[in-house]
Amino acid sequence: MSRTLYLSPPSFDGFDGGAGARYQTVREVTSYWYPTWLAQPAALTPGSKLLDCPPHSIGRDECLRVAKDFHHVIIHTSTPSLKNDCRVAEAIKQQKPETKIGFVGPHAAVLPTETLKASAAIDWVGRKEFDYTCKEVAEDRDLATIAGLSYKDKDGKIKHNPERGLIENLDALPWMADIYRRDVDVQKYYNGYLNHPYMSLYTGRGCPAQCTFCLWPQTIGGHKYRVRSAQNVADEMAYLKKLFPEVKEYFFDDDTFTANLPRAREIAKKIAPLGLTWSCNSRANLDYDNIKLLKDNGLRLFLVGYESGNDEILKNIKKGVTTDEMRRFTKACNQAGVIIHGTFILGLPVETQETIQQTLDFAKELDVFSIQVSLAAPYPGTELYEQARLNGWFAKKEKTDLLGGEGYQSSTIEYPGLSKEKIFEEVDRFYRAYYFRPKPILRIVKTMLEDKDVFVRRCREGFEFFKGLRQRKVELAAAQTAA
Repeated sequence: MSRTLYLSPPSFDGFDGGAGARYQTVREVTSYWYPTWLAQPAALTPGSKLLDCPPHSIGRDECLRVAKDFHHVIIHTSTPSLKNDCRVAEAIKQQKPETKIGFVGPHAAVLPTETLKASAAIDWVGRKEFDYTCKEVAEDRDLATIAGLSYKDKDGKIKHNPERGLIENLDALPWMADIYRRDVDVQKYYNGYLNHPYMSLYTGRGCPAQCTFCLWPQTIGGHKYRVRSAQNVADEMAYLKKLFPEVKEYFFDDDTFTANLPRAREIAKKIAPLGLTWSCNSRANLDYDNIKLLKDNGLRLFLVGYESGNDEILKNIKKGVTTDEMRRFTKACNQAGVIIHGTFILGLPVETQETIQQTLDFAKELDVFSIQVSLAAPYPGTELYEQARLNGWFAKKEKTDLLGGEGYQSSTIEYPGLSKEKIFEEVDRFYRAYYFRPKPILRIVKTMLEDKDVFVRRCREGFEFFKGLRQRKVELAAAQTAA
């Protein structure tokens, strides 16, 4: 077993490239997700190390110094970060040419040939679920024999090995707890709507929903929700509580933790005696009784993708939930005392100025505790990407150009009568119109007055938020000048 480094490379200042992120970008408020998709193969690989550079403020020089001690370097990449990650790989290869470098992640999974061609420094890429692929590479097996892997042979020709099946028995995977304890500082991971410090982990993979824009089910996890047993999850939570007494909240980052509701209820009941606070992703389709049961067993917050306030757009993206269902769900959460962080996306097909206003009005009506407003990101491998390609919605020649100059998300698609610049500009208006109302301001002030640490944190986040909005205006002006 050769020494193996699992690497999230240094990137833009504040760049959130973590595997749990639904899109990779610099955010308005400092946000870092845990590198779960690298921690899992690292737990499978004896003698490995996980190096998550952005949250730990590790620059290129320090990254290269660490990488020099490893024979294998496995980099988790993404569509927005590919060019940067290639430059890091090339620097690693330059200082130690015998280093074997592999790229993993959704971009590599759906575009293995293109990823291998992106840099001469890349020796192989892992496709689909790559946990055991990485483990076998670290065992120095012949690359030609490893399923789920594409590589360059000795003549530089690209070869694609047979596909590797998805992992059905997730209980067979080792817990990531010891990797987290050894290689990450939990104090470095922030998320605006979760108690700090928090920790995220997966209890299952895949999602039965068919949302056309969602990255992970269409590229890595698939549409079958494969799960760990409730007892396995409860046992790990008990272990995590012992290892990390400082953690104030756990987030189950499954695409839709409540997709298997009987199992979600079982997990909640099993971990209730631990006295932990936890949150999760959920669709807006649960009834009051189920929400209340989860709340009574430690649930604090739902992360909910509302996406749009227009039912036609929800139908177009195959959301599977109507605005009326979302209203009933939100009312039930309020009655049960469960907080909601709602996410909305501008630029979904087929957005207009009127539908953006409908979504803003809908968000105000729901009046959830906090929101996130994103731009539609057509990642390769998603149905949204193919729709944009076939309908000529891409506003840029480079279809995978998803970031602006400072790492913030940029608008990639546009529609007749609605330019990419206008969609980009509407994010700023949406945030201001939502938060600059008495009720959201009073909610935030109340939390600040209740806890000194929260007061300091909200002040920092407020500064970052306005700084981010200013930077967005700078990038909008630059884009308009370029146009």
